[in-house]
Amino acid sequence: MENQRTVADGIRLGLRALVHAALGGAALLAIATVVSVLGPMLALDLYTPPVAAWWTVFTAITVQGVPFLLLGTLVSAAIGAFVPERVFQRVLPRRTALAVPVAGAAGVVLPGCECASVPVAGSLMRRGVAPAAALAFLLSAPAINPVVLVATSIAFPGQPEMVLGRLVASLATAVVMGWLWARFGREEWLRLPKRGGQAPGGGPRAFVSGLQHDFLHAGGFLVLGAAAAATFDIVVPRSLLEVFTESAWLSVLLLAVLAVVLCVCSEADAFVAASLSGFSPTARLAFMVVGPMVDLKLIALQTGTFGRAFAVRFSAATWVVAVTSSVLVGWWLL
Repeated sequence: MENQRTVADGIRLGLRALVHAALGGAALLAIATVVSVLGPMLALDLYTPPVAAWWTVFTAITVQGVPFLLLGTLVSAAIGAFVPERVFQRVLPRRTALAVPVAGAAGVVLPGCECASVPVAGSLMRRGVAPAAALAFLLSAPAINPVVLVATSIAFPGQPEMVLGRLVASLATAVVMGWLWARFGREEWLRLPKRGGQAPGGGPRAFVSGLQHDFLHAGGFLVLGAAAAATFDIVVPRSLLEVFTESAWLSVLLLAVLAVVLCVCSEADAFVAASLSGFSPTARLAFMVVGPMVDLKLIALQTGTFGRAFAVRFSAATWVVAVTSSVLVGWWLL
């Protein structure tokens, strides 16, 4: 009888968590929808069309990121509440140097974007996974999962080398960054994530409290990152960008920078890259490799989860490694 009551309580709490998560996601989507409608109307009244464009870009990024953020927080809460630490100890090698490539390759099984990878990586660290391995997973999961690779093959029909190039360059970047953190990273740079208001122990109560905290906390930084990306998209003139297409090296750097500020979801960035026909294949590869690993909303999420000292250093290093990897793989395959 007592066991039946415990199971019933667990089911009830699980359903409550799903309802709260759905309501939270629906609230953010509703706010973004209202903003997308009222924003352009207000902009027209004030005779400022750029403001209307800003609202459109801001809404698109926010609405695009919320579902994957919700997915990531659900997975993160489930890991923290239901997965024992011994599971990770059995799956990952004890040596960090070996755990990093295993964790990087494991990113292929999670069909999510960068919004989902940050809370999942934070949960892995809370469960005792070495930060270097968790960070390798954080970078690889949104870049080499099956959804992204299939989308890339559709965006570049008849060009399997572009799909292979994205896989190799992205996985190499994730593994190298994991090794670099294991070798040069410092504990004081990384603020290990703590779950605010977490219920003691595990189980459904910990799942509910962790889900509520992670979703609301990360959602605020997603909005900040979307606002920064929309501002850049409106302020920088297109004519300035066209100057860089004449140089192969400058075009790579330009698209690598654009990937940071445009914040295109990893499941859709291949179609954006395919549309940039004026740029070299290597430059478009750099756009697809950098975007899922370093963009404004991801930097904001990392800042909120791991601290500003970590986000600044890790993002800058990741950008350099991703560009270098893209150039080398592009020279080899493309």
